[in-house]
Formats: sequence, C-alpha cells, structure tokens
Amino acid sequence: YTISLGSAEEMAESVRKAAGRPLLKVKLGGPGGDLERIRAIRAAAPEASVIADANEGWTSANLREHLHACAEARFSLIEQPVPAADDECLRALGAPAVALCADESVHDRVSLQRLQGLYQFVNIKLDKTGGLTEALAMAREAERLGFGIMVGCMVGTSLAMAPALMLSP
Repeated sequence: YTISLGSAEEMAESVRKAAGRPLLKVKLGGPGGDLERIRAIRAAAPEASVIADANEGWTSANLREHLHACAEARFSLIEQPVPAADDECLRALGAPAVALCADESVHDRVSLQRLQGLYQFVNIKLDKTGGLTEALAMAREAERLGFGIMVGCMVGTSLAMAPALMLSP
C-alpha cells in the first residue's frame, strides 16, 4: 500500500490509518523534510514493514544521513535514493544498512550489469521493459547476477498488473 508524499504530519496520519496492511511503501524525496517524515512514519506505525521510495530525490551530500535515518527507523528497503545519472556515488557506501533497489536506473537486461555493487534489488516494471517477454528474461538475469526482485508498475490498473504475477515466483 503506497503512501503519497506530503508533510511529516500528513504522512504520519496516512500511515496510522494503513498500519494494519502487510507492507507500506512511503514516497520520499520531496523538497526538505525527509528526515522528519522518516521519524514521523515510524512513530505512527512502530511495527509496520516499511519501504521507502525516494524517487531520485536524495543527493550524494545528504545520502548517508538519509540512509542512517531509514536504518534507525527499521525500513526494509529504499528504492532509487539518488538520480539514475548519479548512482555511482552508491559504490562508496559499501554494504548499506538498508537494502537499495534500482528503479529509474534499470530498464532491461542490458542495464543490470552496471548496477552490480550499487543495488541489492531491482524493480521490474512491465511498462519499462517493454512487456512480459523482456521482464521474464530480465528477472532470470537479475537472479543470476544476485539481485533480489521487486515487481512494480507505472500507475497501472490491476488488469495491467496481472501479467506481472508471472514474475513473482
């Protein structure tokens, strides 16, 4: 269940209402305030399983501080913390305290090799890969290279997402 980007207070209220769901995905990366959002989200749902989607909103200058806050808040995963063009800065982190997932940085099998050592997971979206055939091939290659897999969509309907269920095994 996805919580939209908003003020720390707005997001905390949305998280509180959805705290019973098995997994919450919170959008981050807005202008200022992510540290407050992270703390408010965890306070609002202390037991929830939470992943963050920073939507390329962090920079090499604030990355460590944001990753530390997510680790302290026991987030499970952080999706695309920095712009795809800048993700080489992730190499200097070593093993991050919270797993990182490529989204805008990954489009097809060809893009996987470059991401080794930067991300631990990749988000496979049928919309980005061009369809189910490439998505299935990408999933096999990602697993071969040691990546975990997240299956996502580009604001698709449940009908558009149905074929992606084939990626879940």
